[in-house]
Amino acid sequence: MIRLIIFDLDGTLVNTARDIRATLNDSLKAFGLNGLSLETTIKFVGDGAKKLVERAVGDRRDLAEKVYQDFSVRFAKCQNNLSSLYPFEEETLQKLKDGGVMLALLTNKPQAATDGVYNKFLAKFGFCIVLGHTEYYPLKPNPASTLDILNKLDVKKEECVFVGDGEADIKTARAAGIRCISALWGFRSKEELLAAGAEIFARDFSELYQKIFELL
Repeated sequence: MIRLIIFDLDGTLVNTARDIRATLNDSLKAFGLNGLSLETTIKFVGDGAKKLVERAVGDRRDLAEKVYQDFSVRFAKCQNNLSSLYPFEEETLQKLKDGGVMLALLTNKPQAATDGVYNKFLAKFGFCIVLGHTEYYPLKPNPASTLDILNKLDVKKEECVFVGDGEADIKTARAAGIRCISALWGFRSKEELLAAGAEIFARDFSELYQKIFELL
């Protein structure tokens, strides 16, 4: 029986790519660097804000820390006006909530920026835990944060499933000893997810519900 679903955020619960790109490009341009295309931005996300900035500055590593600090401030203040939920998502989350399944959010996105997205799009679904990146936990795919969520909610590993669109989500779930459903509507292709070890896929939130129901 599934009692808890741990969701990734960017590319899984909310399509934030355009806001990430716009905010990052503002920081890059503030230091005289070229902005990124949407495609490149999507390719660079998934391993935390610092790694995103390091990839974005390219050979200007001397500016990485300054750009990161600027980006962190802008990111925390982002209004997320270019972001959106995915098709069938609201109905699916509501059905899961009504069915007594606990929802948690775990992302490598900085906590302040995570809170902004959650409050705008997801707060009405009452997630039990909303955990962005802080100094208290290492980034995914380290399983420490996932295991702590299980412990705090008193959920056994076999009662939990991780849902994410990236390689880090697959590796996190594997390291934590829980199952993972890989979202095909997100920032990575099926081929990329297969290469990372994905075994269960969902094409949209409607199919995700079916997959979870099968696990129930």
